[in-house]
Parts: sequence; structure tokens; C-alpha cells
Amino acid sequence: MLRFVVGPEAEVVFDIAATLPGRGMWLSASGDVLELAIKRGVFARAAKSQVKLQPDLRKFIETRLSARVTELIGLARRSGAAISGFEKAREWLVNKRAGLIVQAADGSVEERARFVGGRDIPVVAVLDAAALGVIFARDHAVHVAVARGRLAGMIELEAMRLAGVAGAAPSGHTAKQS
Repeated sequence: MLRFVVGPEAEVVFDIAATLPGRGMWLSASGDVLELAIKRGVFARAAKSQVKLQPDLRKFIETRLSARVTELIGLARRSGAAISGFEKAREWLVNKRAGLIVQAADGSVEERARFVGGRDIPVVAVLDAAALGVIFARDHAVHVAVARGRLAGMIELEAMRLAGVAGAAPSGHTAKQS
């Protein structure tokens, strides 16, 4: 879900963390739902007043969610709760240390499936290899393992929201754990 509030200048503000004061307006995290809400004037009706929308609200939300996913993965990396690279991430996966697998959206579908190897674990793929690489100070990264815990859950949630808004099929693929 995406939360919006009306700011002091009667502008609709995307409340990414759902913590801003005010009466929230909630929409499903879907690009189609967002576009339809804009087209039908849902924000003005929910606020019971005229409101101002950003020129390209969907793109703005997509950019903010992408930055949030990047920040959370960076936080996980800096805290030692995330590792990149096929061998290292695969080791975490095999040893059941990983609670989430983040893969490059532009990586080979077959290679990504081979990496997971039929294990029951959440997998998201919303950032490209270059964006993941920046987080890990590399040219690119395709496979990232995030340790079990709250941070893994937060990354998964934000990635699913981003996939919904971007109109991409969420990669929340889970397979059987061996």
C-alpha cells in the first residue's frame, strides 16, 4: 500500500514511511491503480478539497521507492547483513543464513533461477546490476543475500511496492528449501 497526506500548501505528499501526521489516503501499490486515481480525481475526493499533484506522480514515487530500496540494501551491507557475489551469497543461502535474495532485474533468468536452486526463500529483482553494484562498490552485482531479520523484511516490502508501482511482475518467487 502507498500512503499519501495533504501538505500545508494543499499538495499531495507521498508518505513513503507512512509516518507523516495527518489523515492518510491509501492506495494499492500498483501503477495502474495510481494512474486511475489521478485520472478520476480520487485524491481531491478523499481530501474533500482541491489538491495539487506533482506533474509525474508515478515516476516520482518510483524514484523514491527505488532510492529507499537502495538505501536499505546499503544499510544491510554496512551492518554486515548483506553480501554480494555468486559464491558468497550462495554460501549464505546454503547455510540458511539468508532471509532474502536480491537479484539484478537485468540478470539472466536462467542464472537467477539456478542460483536459488529450488529453495524456499523470498527473491526480489527490482534494481539492475549496475545499481546493485554501486551499493557494493563494484561495477555490477547480480546476486545479493540479505541475512534473516527485520531489515530483510523491510527490503522485501519496499521492493514489492516498487515492483507494483513500476508495473513489473514482482519477483517474490519462492521455491522449496532443501
